[in-house]
Amino acid sequence: MTQKTILNDTHRALGAKMVDFGGWDMPIHYGSQLDEHHQVRRDAGMFDVSHMTVVDLHGPRVREFLRYLLANSVDKLKVSGKALYTCMLNPQGGVIDDLIVYFLREDFFRLVVNAATREKDLQWIGEQAAAF
Repeated sequence: MTQKTILNDTHRALGAKMVDFGGWDMPIHYGSQLDEHHQVRRDAGMFDVSHMTVVDLHGPRVREFLRYLLANSVDKLKVSGKALYTCMLNPQGGVIDDLIVYFLREDFFRLVVNAATREKDLQWIGEQAAAF
């Protein structure tokens, strides 16, 4: 069964073309993609991320763990609420998935991972965290 975000009714009321995305009923466009592009360039755009997976990581070694797990250095994140787009890497340096990491406190980071790869990502994070 396809899941729906809290904004599903709003997307439909605005005329969104809805599709299954990783088990979620999500908008793919609202009519003319060219018109959407220009609207975003002129004003602003919004992306419904409520279907994505949030992973909260706490602990004294969380920054060290993220240095190991991610391609980009979380040492750049020093102000609460700041974020970094990055990738999770395997031991050979290959990309497992992309994500956004947020710095909340020195011992608290938040990852936002893709809905379609939720299970795979959570398993990988859990396996790697065991060493920390």
